[in-house]
Amino acid sequence: MAAIIVLAAAIFGSQALSDSRLDDDARRALASALGTSSSIELAQLQEVRYGYGLCGSYRLSPEQGFASFYMDTTTGDVELDVNSRRFNTHCGLSALC
Repeated sequence: MAAIIVLAAAIFGSQALSDSRLDDDARRALASALGTSSSIELAQLQEVRYGYGLCGSYRLSPEQGFASFYMDTTTGDVELDVNSRRFNTHCGLSALC
């Protein structure tokens, strides 16, 4: 029984670390694309393309609304244009609603 608990903790712990790393990668890529050093708040993150992409929303300050983005997790490229083919192909409206 103890081995099962240790195994479960290891699996969920590694997933939490992976999610945290992905959040940090997204923040860095967005900051670079936006040309800012401000803190970036992320919301509604969803992995797409079998983990090779990330769709979500971000904002720079609580006074601003959220804006959507797509990030290619292999290259770190960020797409901010929600009307672009790349964004719509991977994120579409159903992914963020």
